[in-house]
Amino acid sequence: MCRNIKTLFNFEPPASDAEIRAAALQFVRKLSGFNKPSQANQQAFDRAVEEVAASARVLLASLSTTAQPRDREIEAEKARERSRLRFRREA
Repeated sequence: MCRNIKTLFNFEPPASDAEIRAAALQFVRKLSGFNKPSQANQQAFDRAVEEVAASARVLLASLSTTAQPRDREIEAEKARERSRLRFRREA
């Protein structure tokens, strides 16, 4: 589950609320062990996602760096190449 959480800091354009919420959802899923919680746990699960997302927003807004912002397309291509190397089939 957590392998889907992407680095969100120092990108141009900055991470969107949807990206931050998606990362928070993956994090809460990993912690809770639920992909989809039961009705009895839904409210606590949703509250946790919102709280983690809020904390992530504060964190991202508080961080600073002197490095140039990364390009999303270049980073995505690097990730695809790593995946190709990792999962290539031996002939």
